[in-house]
Amino acid sequence: MMTDQTTLELEAAAFRRLKEHLQNRTDVQNIDMMNLAGFCRNCLSNWYREAAQEKGIEMDKEAARELVYGMPYGEWKDRYQTEATEEQKAKFKDSHPGH
Repeated sequence: MMTDQTTLELEAAAFRRLKEHLQNRTDVQNIDMMNLAGFCRNCLSNWYREAAQEKGIEMDKEAARELVYGMPYGEWKDRYQTEATEEQKAKFKDSHPGH
């Protein structure tokens, strides 16, 4: 039987591994993640920031993004973000209306 603490530790380890994986897979664009999975690195950083705020910890958007991206967001964009294709944009518009 797993304790609450063990569950917490396993979830934290899985989060760290996901974060590391996304930091290493700079070839994967956020729009592709949104189109396929409905979330991206920005969503993950927003969820992290919201969890921190629920615990009374002040964290701004840039600090949360740096934690997820492994570097300042602007730097990541300059290094790795590519212009979305018309096909990617159309798929995003269809799958996330109003976003």
